[in-house]
Amino acid sequence: MSNLDPSPEPVALAADGASPAVHRAVDVLEARKAAVGDGTEVRRLLPQRALRTVGAWCFLDHYGPDDVSAGPGMQVPPHPHTGLQTASWLFGGLVLHRDSLGSEQLIRPGELNLMTSGRGIAHSEQSPAQRPAVLHGLQLWIALPSSRRFTEPGFAHHAELPVLRDGDASVTVVAGEYRGEQSPATVYTPLVGLEVAVPAGAAAALALRPDFEYGVLAVDGPASAGAAPGADGPGVNIEPGLMAHLPTGVSALRLAPFGPDGGRFFVIGGEPFAERLVMWWNFVARTGEEIARFRADWAAGRFGEVPGDPGEPLAAPPLPGVPLRPR
Repeated sequence: MSNLDPSPEPVALAADGASPAVHRAVDVLEARKAAVGDGTEVRRLLPQRALRTVGAWCFLDHYGPDDVSAGPGMQVPPHPHTGLQTASWLFGGLVLHRDSLGSEQLIRPGELNLMTSGRGIAHSEQSPAQRPAVLHGLQLWIALPSSRRFTEPGFAHHAELPVLRDGDASVTVVAGEYRGEQSPATVYTPLVGLEVAVPAGAAAALALRPDFEYGVLAVDGPASAGAAPGADGPGVNIEPGLMAHLPTGVSALRLAPFGPDGGRFFVIGGEPFAERLVMWWNFVARTGEEIARFRADWAAGRFGEVPGDPGEPLAAPPLPGVPLRPR
């Protein structure tokens, strides 16, 4: 998914991944609303001024549930990426992915699309003509470390992922490892991504790595999230559009939905990302000069075409009038 802001703010990501304002055992951060494609509204939870990254996770949009039974649905035309992996995850609906490698893949709920941009890739995302009425999902980016950021681009689709029972909860290991179950997705920094389903009237207690920081989304409705009893303090109330953040040092997480039908959560985590980054538009880089070069490469058509996509590629916005550099 693309950042379609016509005047995207340069995002400088500090080495500690978070500002000093994020300091309690559990903080709650509010998304800002943005639009992609033909107007699909998203709740953008990362990056924020108060929290730039969670581990190497550097971008997180939560969209839907939206009625896409009429109209075009999601239509994000070809656009570029560098220096990151895109992770596409659906709770409901269908999205068609195409990229400049020639990949064409439907994304279904419970299946992971993982695209590695490396030195540069272009892709598009569309609601297919034959689709369910409701679309609901996440688009996430993972910053690549310096050793991998100019690697050859690649694409992988993982239709089968580990699912385990953890008390009353069902946990899908989307990325990384949890309780001995390893996702088949290849990532390049220590991190984890989990979908957690909790039935009504129950609560989940997840084991956390104290060297990881974590972000928690309530997918379906109001819920509670926080350090489990005996850890570092009480939980907080969250709902779609809010994210709970737990810094390093917390060893257990309690999740409890408030709704009569239970609820789902999405948990991201990882070792605090140690490298300084600059994010602008759809690029992750280390310097403003790199950003300018990527933008020029896109304008010159050097990312390649997306076969089969009927749309016109997105034009890159103008660069800001101030130098792009990490702070």
